[in-house]
Amino acid sequence: MKNKLQNLKNILYEVDDLQKAAAVLYWDQSTYMPAGGAVGRGNQLSTLSKVAHEKFVDTAVGKLLDDLQPYADSLPDDDDDARLINVVRRDYDKATKVPSTLLAELYGHVAASYQAWTKARPSNDFEMVRPYLEKTLDLSRQIANCFPDYDHIADPLIDRSDEGMKTAVIRQIFSDLRTELVPLVQAITDLPEPDNSFLFKHYPEQKQLDFGMKAAIQYGFDTHRGRQDKTHHPFMTSFGHGDIRITTRVNEHRFDDALFSTLHEAGHAMYEMGIRPELDRTPLANGTSSGVHESQSRLWENIVGRSYEFWQHYYPQLQTVFPENLNDVSLDAFYRAINKVSKSLIRTDADEVTYNLHVMIRFDLSIQLLEGTLEVKDLPEAWNSRYQSDLGLQAPNDVDGVLQDVHWYSGVIGGSFQGYTLGNIMSSLFYEQALKAHPSIPAEIAQGEFGTLHGWLRENLYQHGRKYTANELIKRTTGGDLTITPYLNYLHGKFRKLYNIS
Repeated sequence: MKNKLQNLKNILYEVDDLQKAAAVLYWDQSTYMPAGGAVGRGNQLSTLSKVAHEKFVDTAVGKLLDDLQPYADSLPDDDDDARLINVVRRDYDKATKVPSTLLAELYGHVAASYQAWTKARPSNDFEMVRPYLEKTLDLSRQIANCFPDYDHIADPLIDRSDEGMKTAVIRQIFSDLRTELVPLVQAITDLPEPDNSFLFKHYPEQKQLDFGMKAAIQYGFDTHRGRQDKTHHPFMTSFGHGDIRITTRVNEHRFDDALFSTLHEAGHAMYEMGIRPELDRTPLANGTSSGVHESQSRLWENIVGRSYEFWQHYYPQLQTVFPENLNDVSLDAFYRAINKVSKSLIRTDADEVTYNLHVMIRFDLSIQLLEGTLEVKDLPEAWNSRYQSDLGLQAPNDVDGVLQDVHWYSGVIGGSFQGYTLGNIMSSLFYEQALKAHPSIPAEIAQGEFGTLHGWLRENLYQHGRKYTANELIKRTTGGDLTITPYLNYLHGKFRKLYNIS
């Protein structure tokens, strides 16, 4: 059995190497690749995905899994080998239902689609990218239909990133959350807005990047194993245990854009950096779901990075870096500014209270596209209609509307947006448990010390990688199931106090 397990691992290592090579090519496309490389890059990503998929779905892998299942069943439930075999079995059963030619077509197409989006967005030209989006929708449906026993066509696509989650469950979570958020948003936005005009003064690019990276390093981001570069839409990617990349974008006339993007992506990276090295090159060496992954980026970006305690430590330093902009701005005024709640058009710029309303709009539109109740040609109008009804806003153009998010233009339609709200919910849930174990964490944050929090997260979440499902991690850390209560307590506690709402 040990020999067979090693044979299985050897195949998994090769598959992972191919996937990581593809990740390098995608990172390069999103950072430094010249526009002329789009066609070649699409071919390369298509080939690598096809080869990796075919190697993984080979009948030899299925035979090894069949032979190893009794061995896995004989081991303790939390044994690494048992978990690896069972995770690979789930992945294999799903992967064998999707033809490698379909995956190759998808990855080749989305590479071209992404490149088209990088041109269409600054040109405010939805029609340029519309044919790509129509093909993406067709390919997304084809992938979903490889799993004909679904309850809803989006379920197989959601399962790709949030295993075990279904459309109906997410709709219920969103409905419950919306019931609480809408009146809170209204109560806050009925009040006078705090002044945040000083955030839009001139902040030189390199100073912004240096300040953000300094904070990320103090969080626990390991520059020996990671680096940061610029891109159109920030993301994190892993090339292996020793090479994890983050990206950000800089607006010299908006201070909070680059900083919070850096802290957000650093949270993703620290999760991957915390995975035990012995799991490297196997399917266990990944985040367990998009929701859990997002919980870490949102925790470090918002719960920590937008906290009063964080800025008690960092604001004097920030004033030293940008004295001409901030010397006459108090800590309290700065704190209110970076936590300003307002109805806005851009998801990535949205505050913590309205953010999930943006996610719900995208999730609902994705579902309508998959169901066929909305056509791609009508997407801009449907987008604007939802923003008008939900937030009372009208996008002046498609740059700030249907073209603002990269997700539909660089992957499947369906299954990508729900992870953001699930991550918000889980971030408060996990942070609440960390505070129960270590009540000193807020005081430590006020001193610029993050080791206790980082250590708790590494011990309880990061080290396990994909060994446990999201639901299992929640059960292990909280003793219960996923609940929105800690998140609502966090939002109400922070923002009712900040806006003096009874």
